[in-house]
Amino acid sequence: METIDIHGISLPKLGLGTFKLTGDEGQKAVENALALGYRHIDTAEMYDNEEAVGAAIAAAGVPRSDLHVTTKVWYDHLAPDAMRRACESSLKKLGLNQLDLYLIHWPAPGMNLGGALETLGQLKDEGLIRAMGVANFTLPLMREAVEQIGAPIACNQIEYHTFLDQTPMLTFLRGHGIPLVAYSPLGQGRVAGNETLQKIGEKHGVSAAQVALKWLLDQDGVIAIPKAARTVSQQANLDAWGITLDDADRAAIKALPKDQRFCAPDFSPKWD
Repeated sequence: METIDIHGISLPKLGLGTFKLTGDEGQKAVENALALGYRHIDTAEMYDNEEAVGAAIAAAGVPRSDLHVTTKVWYDHLAPDAMRRACESSLKKLGLNQLDLYLIHWPAPGMNLGGALETLGQLKDEGLIRAMGVANFTLPLMREAVEQIGAPIACNQIEYHTFLDQTPMLTFLRGHGIPLVAYSPLGQGRVAGNETLQKIGEKHGVSAAQVALKWLLDQDGVIAIPKAARTVSQQANLDAWGITLDDADRAAIKALPKDQRFCAPDFSPKWD
């Protein structure tokens, strides 16, 4: 598995997203993924599945040093004391002594970004987390965090797939050596029905979803964390590594509409 090294951690380029994978089903899904060879697991306090993820990690018996675990603090827990309590709670539920990566899940309106990042830095200094990052941050917020505050941001986790252009963000992140972690990399299932991706898949003997995933994995500085509950889907995502897209494939994907955002809760920041 290829990895991206930043701020003392190694992020596998393909991970398992766990949103909506809860309870026994969620635990089984994570256990299966670890058995297949996944070593990057992404969760969040809001997902209400950290205990299931922790149970799966314990049952799988993968050496802790081989495993990367990301979780996230919800946007209403960004005050220093609240963030510390949330971090400690996540650690307890996951059954871990240290998080590999801890993210601000969403920016909060009127948040004290400097204070939140300072708290993350303190958690890192104390050894509760190895690295800090953000999710769903806009370009202005990234500039503030990285260029003005100077925080050691290890990633920005945002929606990214064949139907959504993220060129400005990618340009900024690459300029600062920060990876983009793509959530909903399969467009929440919509790539499977796209005719262009299906034709490319037929050409290579693979699925449209595998084509869309490999398109992301081929990009410098991009990590993908597709959610997959079924073992067959988890394996298919791993098998996407074996696909070789050519210039014609990439040109056809580039021509797809790139203005479709599927994750847009009412508390989302203004993206444009």
